[in-house]
Amino acid sequence: MPGNTSRQGPSGAQSHVGSRTARAQLSFSVSYVEHLLREGHYSKRLGESAPIFLAAVIEFLTTKVLELAGVEARNRGRRLITPDLLDMAVHNHTLLSDFFQSTTISQVGPR
Repeated sequence: MPGNTSRQGPSGAQSHVGSRTARAQLSFSVSYVEHLLREGHYSKRLGESAPIFLAAVIEFLTTKVLELAGVEARNRGRRLITPDLLDMAVHNHTLLSDFFQSTTISQVGPR
């Protein structure tokens, strides 16, 4: 069956089909987030759900920032989201402004 995420194995146990990213219905790669967490040596042990949760949080924050920047672009009559619009969108949102207070958004763009 298409879209089925688990399948009955020969022993009667469930075996997973598809990637963790697909099963979690995310766009950001769970495997890549896990790779970065392991490469960064943030802890000796890494739980099974940690990279899934972190990928979901990163995806949510990215979606929220792009949504706010799109609204900002539409309000200014622009068709492209530029770094200055991203900066304004984050700056004008109270929670995101606090969260990204130590982050610099580059104003250098392609020519």
